[in-house]
Amino acid sequence: MIQRINPNRRYADAVVHQGVVHIIEVPVSETDDIRTQVREVLGALDATLALAGSGKDGLLMANVYLTDMADYDALNEIWEAWLPPGQAPARACVQVAGLARPGWKVEIAITAAVTDGEAE
Repeated sequence: MIQRINPNRRYADAVVHQGVVHIIEVPVSETDDIRTQVREVLGALDATLALAGSGKDGLLMANVYLTDMADYDALNEIWEAWLPPGQAPARACVQVAGLARPGWKVEIAITAAVTDGEAE
């Protein structure tokens, strides 16, 4: 069974299949600095992981997209504070020419295991 969380015509907030959650989050703001945008994205990831029956303990892979690698250190500072010790997923971080909205500085795609058994 495939579970789509908050789907619309273009995308779903998350898709769960065979105990794996797929999520992509973007910032709410288009004018704030990288630190604010990363916090917004990680907050949204927390909420969506919970809806999908997962959490930081289930993180498997993260793909981070930055529009400017000068933001890499700020991203890592907030990312490391967000993750509990020993819970880091495999991760890639790449610079992209742009994201869907001109003001977005970061986008994060993750996969995670369902950890509570409710959203399979």
